Amino acid sequence: MRSPEKIPPDLDWSEVDTVLLDMDGTLLDKHFDDYFWEQYLPEHYSLAHDLTVAEAKAELLGRYQRVENTLDWTDLDYWSSQLGLDIPELKIRINHLIDIHPFVPDFLRFCREKGKQVHLVTNAHPKTLAIKLDRTAIGHLFHRIVCAEEVGLAKEDVRFWERLAGMLSFAPGRTLLADDTEKVLRSAEQYGMGFLIFVARPSSRKPPRFSRRYPSIEYFSELLPPSPAG
Repeated sequence: MRSPEKIPPDLDWSEVDTVLLDMDGTLLDKHFDDYFWEQYLPEHYSLAHDLTVAEAKAELLGRYQRVENTLDWTDLDYWSSQLGLDIPELKIRINHLIDIHPFVPDFLRFCREKGKQVHLVTNAHPKTLAIKLDRTAIGHLFHRIVCAEEVGLAKEDVRFWERLAGMLSFAPGRTLLADDTEKVLRSAEQYGMGFLIFVARPSSRKPPRFSRRYPSIEYFSELLPPSPAG
């Protein structure tokens, strides 16, 4: 299926006070997550349960789909219990694959220099968050980091944003959200978020796929104002 035409962002930074950023696929390369859940974990699960890798993949895919868009999907303790494997330990074994997308540190520093409140808002489990922040060392660039577990709902639920606004005291109409999941952007739009950006290249190993509904970027450099001519 052909990717939709790109809707370019048209952003006036003077209208933005708060920047909310997703982690996996948005700031960090989703290749790590894709490889872990689609290849590395099925291989270990197949060995533990005397299955072929194909059988393990099929079983795990069904399990993933049953809890999609819920907090269980990203809960490492849930998966460790369900699968009989130490999921955090398996993630740490391949943490060398965790990487930041190009231009992310530049974008975060720009937002802070412009006086914006910058928050990382992720569905990721706190144990996943700790592994990735330890690897990437970008945690100091945020004013606050919020896991969905702390809110009590996944970002796909419109009530998430109401609770988050109470925690962070942001004005929805003057807030920018960047995420690589359209369901998340849609729930934020229903809440009244002012500026929504779809990240169209979540994985460095896959081609971009633009949103039909939301302005899209491949890299955060597209949200930076042009440098003055020297």
